[in-house]
Amino acid sequence: MTVTFGEVDATPTGPGKPAELPPVPDGAIMVTVHIQRFNPEIDEAPHKESYRIPALPTDRVLNLLHYIKWYIDGSLTFRRSCAHGICGSDAMRINGRNRLGCKVLVKDLVTDKKTEITIEPIKGLPLEKDLIVDMEPFFDAYRAVKPYMITHGNEPSREWIQSQHDRDRFDDTTKCILCACCTTSCPVYWSEDAYVGPAAIVNAHRFIFDSRDQAGQERLEILSDAEGVWRCRTTFNCTDACPRGIEVTKAIQEVKRALMFRRV
Repeated sequence: MTVTFGEVDATPTGPGKPAELPPVPDGAIMVTVHIQRFNPEIDEAPHKESYRIPALPTDRVLNLLHYIKWYIDGSLTFRRSCAHGICGSDAMRINGRNRLGCKVLVKDLVTDKKTEITIEPIKGLPLEKDLIVDMEPFFDAYRAVKPYMITHGNEPSREWIQSQHDRDRFDDTTKCILCACCTTSCPVYWSEDAYVGPAAIVNAHRFIFDSRDQAGQERLEILSDAEGVWRCRTTFNCTDACPRGIEVTKAIQEVKRALMFRRV
């Protein structure tokens, strides 16, 4: 593997090569991928490493990471699971914007004049290694809003029918996949460690406005805390970052109005 000034060439040489490179497919272009690297065992601070590799315009960013890990540097560390935009595991900053690596195509990032892609971990959560952050603070906030159905009294003896109109009231916020793209795109979350964050509010919204749930007021009390919904500054970063197209800012404003008028 040839290394020059921090750049890793995709052409391995010598007996220590990590793997035999696959054939370059027709139509591939050469792109330079800059990745923030950090190994807590040897690094004092994060640093960038660059890899020049072939890529098809229809490749996803996740494909590029796989290529680097499988054929160039097996120590590269990142999360992924389904690779189809459902699990939310591979949230990362791609060219400065929170996205899912499995949903962003190369052709949407490069041009004839610019063939560079920068990949970094999402911000606001403790960095563990390379593109992996500690998600526990995010899930602590999620659990704090009681994101599950709560009812009182006897268990129902038959199916609890809900009208389409009532379902539509909260349908948008059922789409959340807990990728943390919205929360870690929020500048308030970066500066206020205790802020519950957009994703927690979205998941509270999903039950606050569900006609079958009976703990809406309880969740509103949780979100009325000083670190709750009032921390939102309506920058719309969260809405822009959501890979599922949820109107996050709208949901937050609806929770604010419910708090103001104590009516869901």
